[in-house]
Amino acid sequence: MMRAKVIQTIQQTPQWDVLVIGGGASGLGTALEAASRGYRTLLLEAEDYAKGTSSRSTKLVHGGVRYLAQGNIPLVREALHERGLLKKNAPHVVHDMGFVIAAYRWWTAPFYGLGLKVYDLLAGRLSLRHSRFVSKAEALRHAPSLKQKGLKGGVLYFDGQFDDSRLAITLMRTLLDQGGVALNHAPVTGLLKDNGCVVGATFRDAETGESHSVRATVIINATGVFVDDIRRMEHPDAKPMLSPSQGVHVVVDRRFLAGDSAVMIPKTEDGRVLFAVPWHDHVVIGTTDTAVPHVSAEPRALPEEIEFILRTA
Repeated sequence: MMRAKVIQTIQQTPQWDVLVIGGGASGLGTALEAASRGYRTLLLEAEDYAKGTSSRSTKLVHGGVRYLAQGNIPLVREALHERGLLKKNAPHVVHDMGFVIAAYRWWTAPFYGLGLKVYDLLAGRLSLRHSRFVSKAEALRHAPSLKQKGLKGGVLYFDGQFDDSRLAITLMRTLLDQGGVALNHAPVTGLLKDNGCVVGATFRDAETGESHSVRATVIINATGVFVDDIRRMEHPDAKPMLSPSQGVHVVVDRRFLAGDSAVMIPKTEDGRVLFAVPWHDHVVIGTTDTAVPHVSAEPRALPEEIEFILRTA
């Protein structure tokens, strides 16, 4: 009945102010922003909310320590600011998580310790707990499964961890509370044009197979890795905006990372960082960055990606 009522509301609304295509983190946040400002807002999601990239994250709300190493200070400052706001606005889904960087060389702790002090400073008033040096014994208390041979100590710093599914549902429910309308399992099948301008879209109700059309003043393409599919509905010969790549995680039993903290490996053989993060009695280890020929709704880890993660961990 509730879905039938949503469909009825869509059919009876001749003109929306904002149509958001895509119900991941970006689409839900965009729709909430529009609805909270008083715009008649409709969100259409092809599958289920946050099914795509938004459900396959490392479960971290972080400022991007690797971007700090690359010197991208504006990006890190913005991300740290958003991290603080998210914890402030949604403390039921965001909490502090300690990360240990183990030091096996004499210079590792001071090198990364200095960088993480800059990380703390860039967060400003929205900073979490401050980073600090830890001894070998304390590092092992936080992460007992660290390799002990040659361990000299390390650095403990703090970032945010969040429940991406709960955040998505919270955004969606808040969108509805603000008067917005959202419908999942409603893939957009085409765009409506008037004098060369996009003025709406058609979509299919995946549960009934029925097609519907909606008109809107503003249409926002928030489909993430599928952005080019929607763009080609307007311009079939549109050049791709994205070069597809995938990052994968391996999930292992919690016993492989006992203790109360996560572990960050600051530099791997491909130049990335690797995280091992406690998550619901398991440990999420990742991630990779592998170019792929095309985007898939159901990506699969490649054998070499799994081997890289396990070897590095």
